[in-house]
Amino acid sequence: MALSAQNALVLQSAHGGDLGALETLLRVCRPDIRRYAQRHCLISDVDDAVQEALLVLARRLQSVRTLAAFSGWLFTVVKRECRRLGRQAFKYDPYDEAAVEHWVARHSTADLRLDLAAALQSLPAPYREVILLRDFEELSIAEIAVQLQLTSAAVKSRLHRARTLTREYLLA
Repeated sequence: MALSAQNALVLQSAHGGDLGALETLLRVCRPDIRRYAQRHCLISDVDDAVQEALLVLARRLQSVRTLAAFSGWLFTVVKRECRRLGRQAFKYDPYDEAAVEHWVARHSTADLRLDLAAALQSLPAPYREVILLRDFEELSIAEIAVQLQLTSAAVKSRLHRARTLTREYLLA
């Protein structure tokens, strides 16, 4: 969402606590939120996601540290809400923490280590390399990008995929 100079002033006023500016900001952001929700939500969840995102915006605008990050923050709120609604609709969560806790509880520490090693070995080399650099050597995304001669976005993508594949291997 590109903010015009006028909208940037409205955002700044709303961030400062001006209720009239907040109302204007909600009205201005609604079409962009709706378009984004239409791309990321089930069609039946679009209106609910927009409404919830607007509520979060109204309640939590003060938590945005830098106003330049506003658009990214807002779209993250919408995407998170779409995911939440999708999980409710399908009664499925790919990041089901209860399943992870149950899996961990029924394995000994030695078994966990062996299973993790096997999961990491099962990864294709580019994914294994990035997950080892990030999670074991504790390098930053920028450091990994330099070392592997990749963009930060490519490193993040590989890391996400590596963690997803590892989780799938362990919970299968």
